[in-house]
Amino acid sequence: MRLFTIVIGSLALAACGKPSPNGESGNAAAVAADASAEAGGVLDRSQKGKPAPDVAFKDPDGEDVTLAEFEGKPLLVNLWASWCVPCVKELPTLDALARTADATGLKIIAVSQDMAPQPSVVAFLAKHKIATLEPYHDPAMRLSGGLNAQILPTSILFDAAGNEVWRYVGDRDWTATDAATLLAEGGAKGR
Repeated sequence: MRLFTIVIGSLALAACGKPSPNGESGNAAAVAADASAEAGGVLDRSQKGKPAPDVAFKDPDGEDVTLAEFEGKPLLVNLWASWCVPCVKELPTLDALARTADATGLKIIAVSQDMAPQPSVVAFLAKHKIATLEPYHDPAMRLSGGLNAQILPTSILFDAAGNEVWRYVGDRDWTATDAATLLAEGGAKGR
């Protein structure tokens, strides 16, 4: 139990607490107790099999979209924000992974949790040369609330039927070999 406390405490320092719409931050206690430690974050399988929530967020055109619209292929959902240093560090590796999406059958969406208008998300991605990931946006944080994601970044893998496989809380290098192994659990083919 002491090791788990140390891991969670380290994660809290390495990841960003998600602000609620009233500006308060989330806390590391929301991470499931049976999560296993990984380099840079925590892999949590406690929600395995749970269907994706039916909540709307904004697509790149500013229209409402839900996770159900992505069913049919494995989906990696990354929740991030421009003010979250680990999120910004992780984005280039997600962008590189997204460039291989057609070859693997995996769809990747990075959903900004910034409360600012969507054009600011577009500008942020352009400034950081994130060219493949599209500017999905959740200014009301309905998706992160529906997923009970309290820490950013959080990445959640869904299988083709829209059921959660695992979630990774914290940043990681999504181009690493071990990431490909994790992503294959959702049914994505190897790179």
